[in-house]
Amino acid sequence: MKIGVQTGGIEEHIGIDACYQLIREAGFDAVDVNLDHLLPPSEIKAGKRAAAFAGTDEEILAYFRPWKEAAEKHGLDNYQAHAPFPSYVVDPTGEYNAYLMHVLEKTIMGCAYIGCRRLIIHPFFLGYPDQVDARTEWETNISRYAALIPAAKRYGVTICLENMFMRYRGKIYAACCSDIDTACRYVDALNEMAGEKVFGFCLDTGHLLLTSQDVKTSMLKLGDRIQAFHVHDNDGWDDQHLAPYMGRLDWKRFEEGLREIGYDKTLSFETFNVMNVVDRELWPQALKFIEQAGRLFARRAV
Repeated sequence: MKIGVQTGGIEEHIGIDACYQLIREAGFDAVDVNLDHLLPPSEIKAGKRAAAFAGTDEEILAYFRPWKEAAEKHGLDNYQAHAPFPSYVVDPTGEYNAYLMHVLEKTIMGCAYIGCRRLIIHPFFLGYPDQVDARTEWETNISRYAALIPAAKRYGVTICLENMFMRYRGKIYAACCSDIDTACRYVDALNEMAGEKVFGFCLDTGHLLLTSQDVKTSMLKLGDRIQAFHVHDNDGWDDQHLAPYMGRLDWKRFEEGLREIGYDKTLSFETFNVMNVVDRELWPQALKFIEQAGRLFARRAV
């Protein structure tokens, strides 16, 4: 099993090439590429557009090139990537949500260009108090994910859904795909529409904890639908993106889940906040701790 970590939390401070070098020196095999940096959440919520998704395909791919070159230079696998999010906003005219579909299609193209075959695209949902009824949410997600099938097939990229949460007045609420049975139905329905396995699931351990879902039970239900992980910990109240054992997740249950589903793909950590809570001089040691936690889980998963 390969062990990976996200580029976010590091590359913003020291650049993409130095980020990959630091990750490689810490012993990781792979990365989770934060392609969402090309159009950050704050800009999406403000209705802005990004230069990275304008122009010809060749011009667009130039924005993805640094991640491709860094992976090749430092011998790391761009195993999975995170598309810009949120992928759906309150939009009375529908114009901006149409633009977001263009962004996702070009991100699929860019994902393949950098040698990455799994792209996490957040479900299309609205947060509290704007959320819609369950049927409308289902129909919206099926419609929009289905529209991405041609691009996914063309570029050979698996689209991964993710279990989500939402926040309102300091309170965490369940959101799209936090119910794992529903998440399984999404993946199965979309793959049936595609006629092949175009869709998978990225299981976020921190989000499971926030929405009071047992990690092992969730893993057993999803089974081989799991194509990627966002592994991180928290205190059960905030989405803190901490390293394992720094919060309240039951890591024994996580190990048992890995073992019982026979997971043998890359185990990737989404622990960017660790870089915010330790001094930069300690980043190598902090990353090494995360990498060693991954090796521990991999050994115990056999």
